[in-house]
Amino acid sequence: MKRINVAITGFGSIGKRVATLLMARHQDYRQRFSLDIRITGVCGASAGLIDANGISRERLEDRHSFVPSVTGPTFIDCVPADVLIEAGPSDFRTGGPALAYIRTALRRRMHVIAISKGALALDVEGLLNESHRQGVSLRFSGATAAALPTIDLLQYNLAGCRVTQVEAILTGTTNLILSEMMDQGCTFEEALQNAQRLGIAEPDPSYDVEGWDTACKLTIIANAIFKAGFNVQSLPRTGIRHISPNDVQIWKAQGLMPRLVGFINHSGDATDGGVELRLFPQDHPFTYAHGKMKAIRVVTDEMGELCVMGGASDPLATAAAALKDFEHTLASMP
Repeated sequence: MKRINVAITGFGSIGKRVATLLMARHQDYRQRFSLDIRITGVCGASAGLIDANGISRERLEDRHSFVPSVTGPTFIDCVPADVLIEAGPSDFRTGGPALAYIRTALRRRMHVIAISKGALALDVEGLLNESHRQGVSLRFSGATAAALPTIDLLQYNLAGCRVTQVEAILTGTTNLILSEMMDQGCTFEEALQNAQRLGIAEPDPSYDVEGWDTACKLTIIANAIFKAGFNVQSLPRTGIRHISPNDVQIWKAQGLMPRLVGFINHSGDATDGGVELRLFPQDHPFTYAHGKMKAIRVVTDEMGELCVMGGASDPLATAAAALKDFEHTLASMP
């Protein structure tokens, strides 16, 4: 039986869940794809582990077995892998370590599944071009709203038509905060603190509430699908910190629901977009995307208008989205 070796960079909350899911599905992959899937390397920020024969669950759970020097470029140069799953932290300003990991893996003709958004927001077009040159795949469902199928919807399901508009709720944290402000009449700070207590918002929520998370995801989608050439740092962007109780009362009286959305308008060779707070009437589908739910609405010339919403917003859902990409990669292998 043919073996497929997998390396994972970024072994935090999401990376560990990816490894757990891969091991849980080992027998399933043998039956469905006639492939023996083994994790041959993992690395975090300061240490890693490589074993060409495959790493057991027990060794993955024992951080004392990790070697301090096995990380960074050394890891990618040494690990015997057919597929890299990149699950490290995002840095949209520099691409972070993920950018070097992905570039090196592609040049070594590894298939790549990217969960980290930073490298993709910075250079998804260049990375896709490199994957095509090397004859391998680059997939990134986990970086573009995870359980909500955004890239898949645009790239596969709507491949036979021209998309003219995309509007999407891409960040569960901001949607939860807005929902609580409207439902409970609480302030932004009170809604944020509750989201932090629930473990949904980070201790430093700036990346989400200032619109950067949505901007990164939108940039990846726009540049991958439309070759839009968006620069995440110069993309028009609004957050939600400025919303006051008075705003909430006015919107309630007008029967409007606030949502932080990323939008793309595409016509011919021209594409524009941004991140902004939009107000929707009660009969709009986005008003049903409640709490930490995400949603995407797409307008096409030939297939009409579609709206998809839902999907979990947590590390397990993100890991599962990466495994969806992994299974598509396995299915495409000769």
